[in-house]
Amino acid sequence: MKEIVIATGNKGKINDFKHIFKNHKVIGIKELIEDFDVEETGTTFEANAALKSEHASKLLNKIVISDDSGLEVDALNNAPGVYSARYSGADATDESNLDLVLQQMEGQTDRKARFVCVIAVSIPGEVTKTFRGEVKGELLTERRGNNGFGYDPIFYVPSLRKTTAELTGEEKAQISHRGKAIEKLLQSQIL
Repeated sequence: MKEIVIATGNKGKINDFKHIFKNHKVIGIKELIEDFDVEETGTTFEANAALKSEHASKLLNKIVISDDSGLEVDALNNAPGVYSARYSGADATDESNLDLVLQQMEGQTDRKARFVCVIAVSIPGEVTKTFRGEVKGELLTERRGNNGFGYDPIFYVPSLRKTTAELTGEEKAQISHRGKAIEKLLQSQIL
């Protein structure tokens, strides 16, 4: 069983990785470096993912995977984008972020959105590689479902007739933006 270090403290993301990497031991960075923190100063998902994986890889001298992901909404000029986790301010929570997006979308007829995930893999002594995955959907006007995290309760996948918060972990892993990015990573055979 290969050990995979994920440079995130987000329990929801770690859970997603565990569903996708079922045959590996997934370790969150906080289990190895309790006070791990990297300021996400990048303006793209690729830049922020690389900042985290490169920093952790240097500290641990190990292969480290990180991701940066978020929601892009057409009617909001692709916001919240890279600011998805902190969209409603410095003390943002999933609930406050959801409330803000729902408020901004009131009266909007164009409800197209996508979840974007960029996975970065940093291997000591090598150039960091990134892999992008997206899942398209639309935003509902109210929350549905109790699974997942973040914007999952309002992100509706028409082909499944469910929000991502109504999917099981296994179902979400099959269609998710994170799953698609990881699939590209696995196809690259760099791990």
